[in-house]
Amino acid sequence: MLLIKCPFCGDRDELEFSCGGEAHIARPLAENTLTDAEFADYLFLRDNPKGVFLERWIHTDGCRRWFNVARDTVSHEIIEVYPMGETPKTEAAKAAHKASWRRQTAAEAAAKPASPAGKSGS
Repeated sequence: MLLIKCPFCGDRDELEFSCGGEAHIARPLAENTLTDAEFADYLFLRDNPKGVFLERWIHTDGCRRWFNVARDTVSHEIIEVYPMGETPKTEAAKAAHKASWRRQTAAEAAAKPASPAGKSGS
């Protein structure tokens, strides 16, 4: 059984929470220029590292608020819990954040820049 510290409610059993997947995912800047395969890559493909990983969690059976968790995927140890919109404070979580922050997905790398509103491509 995993004990998760909700930043708003305190320590609670893992059954009260739902994992929302990888944290700090950058949405493609010009999603209307993506192919279906590129957009599917953004929606469904995520890193699955061995070691510290940053995840989004929601306290579904409590305050219903989202927060981030830095968790070791090998031992399941929770290294740090921090609110949405903030960055991690511990060294291990900072290293994971630096390695993944603003990581370009294949979809974003392939995206063509959008034309400014009202401008034609010529």
